[in-house]
Amino acid sequence: MPGSKLAIVGAGSVGTSLAYAALIRGSASNIALFDVNSGKAEAEVLDLAHGTQFAAGATSVTGGGDIGVTEGADVVVITAGAKQEPGQTRLDLAGTNVRILEQLMPKLLERAPDAVYVLVTNPCDVLTVAARQITGLPAGRIFSSGTVLDTSRLRWLLARHAGVSVASVHASMVGEHGDTEFPVWSGARIGPVPIREWTSGSGRTFTQEHLTDTAREVTQAAYKVIAGKGATNYAIGLSGARIVEALLRDENAVLPVSTVLDGQYGISGVALSLPSIVGRQGVLRVLDTPMDQDELAALQHSADTLRNTLSTLGL
Repeated sequence: MPGSKLAIVGAGSVGTSLAYAALIRGSASNIALFDVNSGKAEAEVLDLAHGTQFAAGATSVTGGGDIGVTEGADVVVITAGAKQEPGQTRLDLAGTNVRILEQLMPKLLERAPDAVYVLVTNPCDVLTVAARQITGLPAGRIFSSGTVLDTSRLRWLLARHAGVSVASVHASMVGEHGDTEFPVWSGARIGPVPIREWTSGSGRTFTQEHLTDTAREVTQAAYKVIAGKGATNYAIGLSGARIVEALLRDENAVLPVSTVLDGQYGISGVALSLPSIVGRQGVLRVLDTPMDQDELAALQHSADTLRNTLSTLGL
């Protein structure tokens, strides 16, 4: 969208990867990077700006240690916070990162009162509830990246096993962005073929055992990457840029982002990822996704897990 401004809060590995992905893909006309470590932010901005000649669009890159760089942003993506260490769950980060949001959100709202806010910092579902309580924004204007990346991981694994393009796989991870997330196998398809009915020359490709192992591999993927390199950054950067594009280009794209629910599936006050329509004003609608009884039970379990964490934080 011409004249669009994306502000990214946090110049760590995730924030800079998102800025890099957005620059290459031409996600926004203007990218502003803010971090309390002004030297780091300014160096990252300079490094990105040096490559603008080779990017997809005429994108400008600015930023630094003054929160004023976020002024007038259309979309604000928050990546700032304590990072997940090896062996640490996303929920372990909750208390520290909620306190950071309490200081950060009011200042951001002053500079970008009309923006759509996207949380990437973990645990993103918990922080979405906290950020909404802090700001009072409608649920559609403050949400998290949720299971957009987890869904990409799932589709990649299924496509590789079936020998097809990732674009031909239609399957979603839903629920918590964390250990209780799960795939909606009852609606998963490759092209028009239900995943459980996909065959190769030797019979059905996806046994129940393989589907269970695939779901576990998706859930454990972040831990494996963190153990090997210390952080996940490239794929979350790309998925964050994809969400930004759906917003700024008013795509009305269906993405499994995490919003605070208000009665869907009998769940309220908890943020969970479900396929949702994402356009210029944010999340326009959470879709009523068909699920079987086991999947509905898994969704309730995910909600209960997050509700317990919220209660320990007084949210």
